[in-house]
Parts: sequence; structure tokens; C-alpha cells
Amino acid sequence: MAVARRSPPTERVVRLLDYFAARPGQRFGLSALARELDLSKPTCLGILTELTAGGYVVRDPRTTTYRLGPAMIAAGRAAGEGFGASEIARTHLEELSARYEATCTASAVVDGRILMLQSAGPGKVRLGETYPFAPPVGLMYVLWDADSAFDAWLATPPAVPVRLDEAYLRRVVAECREHGYLVESLTSAGRRLYTLMAGVAAGDLPPEVRGLVGELVSSLGERVYLGADLEPRKKHAVSLLAAPTFDAAGRQELVLTLSVGEPITGAEIARRGAALAAVADAVTAEAGGVRPARA
Repeated sequence: MAVARRSPPTERVVRLLDYFAARPGQRFGLSALARELDLSKPTCLGILTELTAGGYVVRDPRTTTYRLGPAMIAAGRAAGEGFGASEIARTHLEELSARYEATCTASAVVDGRILMLQSAGPGKVRLGETYPFAPPVGLMYVLWDADSAFDAWLATPPAVPVRLDEAYLRRVVAECREHGYLVESLTSAGRRLYTLMAGVAAGDLPPEVRGLVGELVSSLGERVYLGADLEPRKKHAVSLLAAPTFDAAGRQELVLTLSVGEPITGAEIARRGAALAAVADAVTAEAGGVRPARA
């Protein structure tokens, strides 16, 4: 399998912009930037000079420090077009996060990869992080969409070797559509999988690593609770809850999540799931979307 070619010069530019973006409002000198990014001063200066010329970075002649420039505002606005629902979701997620003291996110499938769009709460979630949209990752992004979307995802070559129980997954689809949300179990394997796959294209993984990840996560069914699994008074280890928003055509648009990260009772799962689903419905309505009858 061919491995995507990387461009070290471009990667250095991206690292520098990411460094600024992670520290909004701050200014940095050439020496500090070169040291933090492990770049030579001439290389770092060359990048800064080009970014300054394009307006992406501004240099303060008095302090000889740099900060993000106005061109980044225009770029951000352009990138935000088509993600209006995620902006609407941000306020709702902040309220939900405060209510449960939990991390809440909004994400979507963009250009064939899962993209993290919004985050609220105490967790460290990197906006712009991407994940492969292929089994075993991405089930929640097709659960409430048309049947054809689920079938297409299921037919996608897996990101890593994994067993797929199609009959079980279709039960998951049916139940999640009935309840309006998904409950993902808390497993160390699941957490490690997403850590390993963050920002990685399937083709970039060496065969031996793909095999190890496949052994790590042996079945999707181990990570999803069905209604029959959740006893009201019994505590269940839950990683997160997820619910969908829909666009004007009734297609699944965003996935909103509410992190849990601890055992909670089945009754509490139902309460939080209902709260998350209500937020998702509110975002759908405010964004001009329509919940399809099948969902």
C-alpha cells in the first residue's frame, strides 16, 4: 500500500501556525519560536518572513515579536463556511458542559475524515484533529444517516484489521435511532485506539502496527451498549454519549458528544442521553435542519 508523501518544509509552517493558534493573543520572539519548534533561526526567520508578507503573521517592530495576523481571520471565516451548525452548537455545548462538568464536542465527516470542530469543558481536545473515517472508527457518523451511508461505511476497507459483526451493528443502528443517542463503553482499548489513530491516515501505518491495533480492538460490539445492557440501578462504565444533528435535507450533519469517563447508573445514562439529544435537536432546529422520520 502506498504511503502518502510528506513535505518537511510545509510541515514546519504548519507547526508554527499551530503553535500560534494554541496560544491566542500571545507574542513570541524569533529565538523563542526557533527553540520551542526545534528549528534553526534562519529557517524559522524565513517562514516568519513569508507569513508576515502574506498577512498571516504580524511583526511588532518595537519588540521584534510576532503574533497571528489579519489574514488568518479571513482564512478562518472561509473555513467556517459550511460549518454554521457547529458555531450554533458551541453555545449549547458550553451550557451542557457546565451542567455536567464534562467535556462536550462537535465533529463531522469532512473530505472523508472525521474532523473535530468544537469543544467545551475541561478536557484537552485539539480542534482540527482528524481521524480516519473507516471501520472500526466512525460508526456514530452514520448511525442516524440514510441506510446507504451506513452500508457505504461498512464496505469501506478497515483502517485496521477488525472483526465486523454486521447483524449486531444493524441492531445498534436500530436502537440508536429509537433512543436518539449512542452510549459508548469505557475501555482502555477504545481510548488507546483513538490516540493511535489521531491525525493518521490508514495508509501511513506500517503493516505490523496495523496488526497490533487490530488486536487491540477486536470488535466494535465491545464498545457500544444496547438498551438491554443498561439496568437502571446498576452502574455501567461509560466513555461518552453521542447524538446527531441534521441538515436541511435531513442528512446527518454533526455528532455531538458528552463525555462521562466513569461508571454511572442506567437511569443516569438515560437522563444525560435525553439531555444531549435535546441539545442536538435544538442545534438542528436553529441551523434550519430537519430531523428525518427514520431517526
